[in-house]
Amino acid sequence: MADAKDKGGHSPRCIALVGPYLSGKTTLLESILARTGAITRQGSMGDKNTVGDASREARDHAMSVELNVAQTEFLGDTYTFVDCPGSVEFQFDASAALTACDAAIVVCEPDVKKVPALQLILKQLEDRRIPHFLFLNKIDKAEGRVRDILPILQPASTKPLVLRQIPIWENEISTGFVDLALERAYVYREHAPSEIIEMPGDLADREKEARFSMLEQLADYDDELMEQLLEDVEPPRDKVFDDLSKELKDGDICPVFLGSAENGNGILRLLKALRHEAPTVAQTVERLGVGDAPSCAQVLKTFHTEHGGKLSLVRVLTGTFADSANIYAGDRAARISGIFTLMGQEPVKGGGSGPGATVAFGRVDSIRTGDTLSTEKGNIPEIEIPVPPAVFGLALSAKERKDEVKMTAAVGKIIEEDPSISLEHNQDTGEMVLWGQGEMHLRVALERLKSKFGIPAQTVPRQVPYKETIKKSIEIQGRHKKQSGGHGQFGDVVVDIKPLPRGSGFEFSDTITGGVVPKQYIPSVETGVKEYLVSGALGFPVVDVAVCLKDGSYHSVDSSDQAFKSAGALAMRLGMPKCAPVLLEPVMAVEIAVPSDATARINQIISGRRGQILGFDSRPGWVGWDLVQAHMPEAELQNLIVELRSATAGVGTFTSKFDHLAELTGKLAEQVLSDRSAKAA
Repeated sequence: MADAKDKGGHSPRCIALVGPYLSGKTTLLESILARTGAITRQGSMGDKNTVGDASREARDHAMSVELNVAQTEFLGDTYTFVDCPGSVEFQFDASAALTACDAAIVVCEPDVKKVPALQLILKQLEDRRIPHFLFLNKIDKAEGRVRDILPILQPASTKPLVLRQIPIWENEISTGFVDLALERAYVYREHAPSEIIEMPGDLADREKEARFSMLEQLADYDDELMEQLLEDVEPPRDKVFDDLSKELKDGDICPVFLGSAENGNGILRLLKALRHEAPTVAQTVERLGVGDAPSCAQVLKTFHTEHGGKLSLVRVLTGTFADSANIYAGDRAARISGIFTLMGQEPVKGGGSGPGATVAFGRVDSIRTGDTLSTEKGNIPEIEIPVPPAVFGLALSAKERKDEVKMTAAVGKIIEEDPSISLEHNQDTGEMVLWGQGEMHLRVALERLKSKFGIPAQTVPRQVPYKETIKKSIEIQGRHKKQSGGHGQFGDVVVDIKPLPRGSGFEFSDTITGGVVPKQYIPSVETGVKEYLVSGALGFPVVDVAVCLKDGSYHSVDSSDQAFKSAGALAMRLGMPKCAPVLLEPVMAVEIAVPSDATARINQIISGRRGQILGFDSRPGWVGWDLVQAHMPEAELQNLIVELRSATAGVGTFTSKFDHLAELTGKLAEQVLSDRSAKAA
């Protein structure tokens, strides 16, 4: 069993790599592993040979579609890096993993177009009080000066972005950097440590200006440092580093480092900052409030491997977890069957499982992503990880009938791996609907269903649960009479069918007197009426209708429950087409969250989808964002998220809930009825 402290004197750390889509997180992970000797050669996304993004789906789409994990050592300390997907559609993987990480490195390009996506990531880190660095990647491809880029990025963060380095430029190429805390200049060496050089003479003034700006930002949280600056006293270097470390851990600042992951530039300085400034697991435990638990671990991710079964990636926060030990999550229990270290997604048997360790527990079948685990029964604080609401759904079915039962079980495993996917059996349409965070999200899930579980599936746009109602009243007789040797069947009813106000549902009553319909048969009449209402004159469920049984007759021998049920259904079948049936469509209350500069475009999208704008307001706690409220037909929400994200650089989202039914007429109604007739044919 590994000791809680590794050779460098620190407990193992867990660091998340997060950032907008295509910012270079997986490349940064590869560069870190190469620089620390965990791999012998740095792979590339283009060559499809990286430790991260090793799954077939990730390589086919050239993007991260789930988190990847790798462990390495630097100066005797153990680090687990969790490479999180950048696409908003796969955000839950990052959300679950971030919970128990000590710190995050936010990888970002010097590109103004990435600011909205950057804000999404920084907001999550700030809300959850997770200390974070910003690594300004692809500095070799920057089109502007860092001093100009940083103010553009600052609105994405409510915390000051504190520049820790300034670049050295030669012929408009970034050849190195000056470390403002160390006051040293370095020149890059490709895939090798940077070398210290003499401070370039033309950078001296810029270095002093940038360093003073950094110290001013730190002094906002340290009165002693503020006094030293006011008195023109140069603060000791140790004092500067202490402030940098404390203010990072307290969540007061976001330090900014520069580099190029592809070329291996800036990696060593970033690693040293992690070593000296990032929190330890003890400070993470304090942040999460689980310090009183004798043993506590958080499940970051669930994997279903082809040969090793289920693996639960966990971060051990307190205590020690041993192989074959019983573990508990609330009232659920499991037994650890193997402890593994992950390199990419390849499990390697063994690994320390004391405080700080990030390992995978084998075959703990009852354990789920997001669970808080203990080796003892009893209450331990639960760490809540909210699952984002689904925004895109497709009707799902197995291509081959023999796979139907297996498909449901396999989808269940995919949902275990990613709880932001869900499967719904829609009672109104009879469809199985697979829900997720976007078109690509579900595409990857379906590819995984086929590649990992061998089940090809097919999808179609989900049906809209239309309803129908009536506008006119009628009194109608339903007489069911059948004679076929022996006892016959006889039931005779007269019903009054009336429309009800929208939202009233269904009402059944009777005004029978004199026993013309015996009491014991009246419930059967209601049953027959209800069975008809499942599919009315237009072929859809009927709502907002009142039926009153007014009269009828019976036969002492041939009448029965079945006969009166048939009579009730017959009366409805004869009467409803004469009651002016109309089609109703569900209308949803929709709330759309978008950056303020996209609000006008969103209003156009809503109007173009037959929506009614109810109002908008600033989004609470979000600088530069709006919430737009509207009523929109459910039929118009099918691919709304695709258009929203296209109009908002990939960050817009929405929530919806049923509000009311509205009459649908004209060509749209004709098309719905035509489609229903074609399906029934």
